Amino acid sequence: MGLGREEEIEVYKRPQFRAGTKVYANRQVKNDGTMAGRKIGEIVVKKGDVGYVRDIGMYLQRYYIYAVEFIDRGSVVGMRGRELGLFETKDAAP
Repeated sequence: MGLGREEEIEVYKRPQFRAGTKVYANRQVKNDGTMAGRKIGEIVVKKGDVGYVRDIGMYLQRYYIYAVEFIDRGSVVGMRGRELGLFETKDAAP
């Protein structure tokens, strides 16, 4: 009998995105206190913002954290894979 919802341990699989991949935010992200110089609760990424994965790290040895550079915003934000989508252009489709 489980006590709560068990989340999959992401790091047992390959990362969803590689460094250099163009991605978009599929949800709004607020500062949780980890971005220096920004107020807690301030919106740091808006849904639809486009950026590039710069680096991939881990959190609690369970989750991948993608350091995404949002050039238009002039910031790098750590995001979970579930907060991102692969950016595809219409002319890149078969």
